[in-house]
Amino acid sequence: MKSTVENLSPTRVRVSVELTFEDLQPSLDSALTRIAKQVNIPGFRKGKVPARVIEQRVGREAVLAEAVNDAIPSAYQDALIEHGIVPVGRPEVDVTDIADGQQVAFVAEVDRRPEFTLPDLSGLRVEVDPAEATDADVDAQVDALRSRFATLSEVDRAAADGDVLLVNLSGATADGDVVEDLAGQALSYEVGSEGLLPGTDEAVRGAKAGDERSFTFTPLGGQWEGQDLVVTVEVSTVRERVLPALDDEFVQLASEFDTLPELRADLRERLSRVRKLEQGAQARAKVHQALLDAVDMPLPEGFVSEQMEEHFQQEHGGDHADTPEHRAEVEEQIRMSLKSDFIFDAIAQAQEIAVSEEELSAWLIQQAPRYGMTPDAFAKALVDSGQVSGALQDIRRAKALAWAAEQATVTDTAGAQVTLVAPEAGTAGSR
Repeated sequence: MKSTVENLSPTRVRVSVELTFEDLQPSLDSALTRIAKQVNIPGFRKGKVPARVIEQRVGREAVLAEAVNDAIPSAYQDALIEHGIVPVGRPEVDVTDIADGQQVAFVAEVDRRPEFTLPDLSGLRVEVDPAEATDADVDAQVDALRSRFATLSEVDRAAADGDVLLVNLSGATADGDVVEDLAGQALSYEVGSEGLLPGTDEAVRGAKAGDERSFTFTPLGGQWEGQDLVVTVEVSTVRERVLPALDDEFVQLASEFDTLPELRADLRERLSRVRKLEQGAQARAKVHQALLDAVDMPLPEGFVSEQMEEHFQQEHGGDHADTPEHRAEVEEQIRMSLKSDFIFDAIAQAQEIAVSEEELSAWLIQQAPRYGMTPDAFAKALVDSGQVSGALQDIRRAKALAWAAEQATVTDTAGAQVTLVAPEAGTAGSR
């Protein structure tokens, strides 16, 4: 097999391949075998038809076409490997010559991963938030625990954030028609939670038991989409939360500890562990952005356009008008994602980063619940859809990012050097 490569642009190549009939022979044999199993010829058992008879029956050209279609994918891959080309997207293939008994020639145009230079990762500097849990952080956790054991006491005053109201809700159109979907009786509502409708909090703040407040609500979907509806809230009761006393008796009721200092020490340790993981994620995110900013590369425009069209076909079914603003946003996301993939593929290749079976298993265990599946069912779905290689790529790129972050200089806002904590199992430093 002979192959040559012509650079059409920094991100697109034309690969020309010539196959001798000696190269083509395995595909010819396979083509004859497949055709023999498909045709019925009197006097011959199925699958046992001689090649000469098959060619007489279906035609030499049909056999050659079958063989060429079989040979091109592997020949194309061999040519890419020979010339060190990493393809991006699907190739456009054109068979240029079939000289029976002599050669088969084809050309393939395809976008390729651009060549670029990675920066010195040790020169990257990022700043992150401190990981230490402050006294205020611990106080907030203690108060949250007390809130879980709080009681409600009715009060005769204006409602404020944190109070829990009993309200009756009703809605109507501007013409006075009742909107049944907005009707509710004896609803419990915490002021400031934004848990009912937009505008509820503003309406009920400062209200007392027996007060009635109204506001306008415009649904974004459903039967009343885009219509201004009048919502009326009748406050039946105002209740405030009464927190339990913060003493050892409460600590023993609400936790496995005997004293408040023990509880606070445990909360501080737990918070510090969480903050350390959050600090690591923040560092990786900032290193990721620093790499995007530091690396300059051309992107394969044909592949970007292809991804754009696929996105809008999937999002809008192909017939929904998209705005220039949304299209520009999607294009920027595609470009940054593609650039990111190129960078971390290059790092992974340079550092010979691989994905172990244990890492893949951990990733499956973490990801499966997002799709409402067991890890085994999720793994089978990936295999059936041919997406295992994509999953391995994602894990490998995430490991490359984690490695890059370890090479960078990371300090917190107080100037202290930060040692990154490894990502949790299954995340592999996910981007």
